[in-house]
Amino acid sequence: MTVRTDAVNKEALTYDSTVIDGDILLGFIESIETHLVVVPTADGGSITKTTAIFHTKGDAVVPEENIKFADEQNTALFKAIEAYLIAN
Repeated sequence: MTVRTDAVNKEALTYDSTVIDGDILLGFIESIETHLVVVPTADGGSITKTTAIFHTKGDAVVPEENIKFADEQNTALFKAIEAYLIAN
């Protein structure tokens, strides 16, 4: 998988990237844009908001199960990162 970093803004706490190559594209996806924003909370914590935009080849449609799987994988990754940060 090849991921291109498009923008990092340390002040606004944002990160934008694009998957441009790899098996994850399944042959019918041109690229996947990811926009991540970290929003500070009043209690000193934070909330992470992620938006993924799938750019398909031609008129291809991303099956709902693929979108659900990607969402589950992202959630699992962030929960693992959160657990590590809390423990350390």
